[in-house]
Amino acid sequence: MERIANLASEYFSAFRLPKVGIPDVVEIIILAFILYEIMVWVKNTRAWSIVKGLAVVLVFMAIAVVFNMTTIIWLAKSLFTLVSIAIIVALQPEIRRLIEDLGHTNIISAIAKLDDKKVECRFSDKTMNEIIVASYEMGRAKTGALIVIECDTPLGEYERTGIAVDAVVTSQLLINIFEHNTPLHDGAVIVRGDRVAAATCYLPLSDNRSLSKELGTRHRAAVGISENTDSMTVIVSEETGKVSIAYGGEIYRALDPNELRRKLEIVQDKHEQDSKFWFLKKGKKETKKEDKKQDSEKNESEVIKQESNEGKADA
Repeated sequence: MERIANLASEYFSAFRLPKVGIPDVVEIIILAFILYEIMVWVKNTRAWSIVKGLAVVLVFMAIAVVFNMTTIIWLAKSLFTLVSIAIIVALQPEIRRLIEDLGHTNIISAIAKLDDKKVECRFSDKTMNEIIVASYEMGRAKTGALIVIECDTPLGEYERTGIAVDAVVTSQLLINIFEHNTPLHDGAVIVRGDRVAAATCYLPLSDNRSLSKELGTRHRAAVGISENTDSMTVIVSEETGKVSIAYGGEIYRALDPNELRRKLEIVQDKHEQDSKFWFLKKGKKETKKEDKKQDSEKNESEVIKQESNEGKADA
């Protein structure tokens, strides 16, 4: 009986929780914070694409191990060090900025923001209307413009190449920025939410050889930024005055105001805001759809009316 009791005591002792002191709690908090920041950094940089690619490679390697594919396993072991160095070199700018940001980060405020999960649409309908009006006004005047709208991927890397503006988006502001012979007209404008974050920003040019030879540097820069990020760029051609959109590595040319509005609504992502407290809003869903449709038709008619009035004034 005593032997059974000893065996039971030894068995259940393996399931006893270790003693947790204050240093252990502090250590867990620090490690959780560091892990969270690394995950956010990976998600917001090119490292996220590399992580997804590595995940595919790891799955393939797991299959190779299961089926004992010795040649593939030997190649993977031989190239592991080389691939690790290549990844570090490829992410060198992001790693440098991460270290710089750590030096400027207020840790207390960063921890306080961990629970800040406010979800809302990326920009308001007013901002969308201002962009549409400004685009077609500049198109009539054949004023070239590049308006980059930030989505999930932060554009801080490109924002640093320009001049900080931090002003509410209005059609007058956008027109004045891109007016010829003004200090800010050269380069792109970055729109974050309902504000113009920066102007005169430099964008990477696309290497896509399938793009039309008619497209100049402005259009290639818009496609380039859309290949590297999930942003949407509104382009106003200086030669033709036509308004185009670059999104997802593709360019959609010569859009009318209604088509431009539909494209902007894609990145506005308004459904995220409506998803909060959906159980309270469910009864008003159809009414909101009708109101949204009426507002959209009203805004489109105002844009077209404004265009026709200005066209008559120019004549």
